[in-house]
Amino acid sequence: MRRAIDWAFRDRRTGAITVAQWPNLPLWLFAGTSLADWILNPPGTVAWALRLIAGASLAWWAIDELLRGVNPWRRFLGAAALAGQALVLATAGP
Repeated sequence: MRRAIDWAFRDRRTGAITVAQWPNLPLWLFAGTSLADWILNPPGTVAWALRLIAGASLAWWAIDELLRGVNPWRRFLGAAALAGQALVLATAGP
């Protein structure tokens, strides 16, 4: 079990266990625009723009984690978020 945990969560550069990290720019953009959309509940084009920025920011973060994640867990999170974004796009109405 310890080997599996080490493999999944150990940072390949530092050797530290890394489950979560301080948010980077794309994650802050996603959080900020999602929160603004939720609190303000803006009409029409503003809501569309906030959701577009939020979705693009989350996809940016997911691709970055998938390609440069410090361990398999972080790369899995990136892949899962990217798959979720693809599902949202695939099921979006006209």
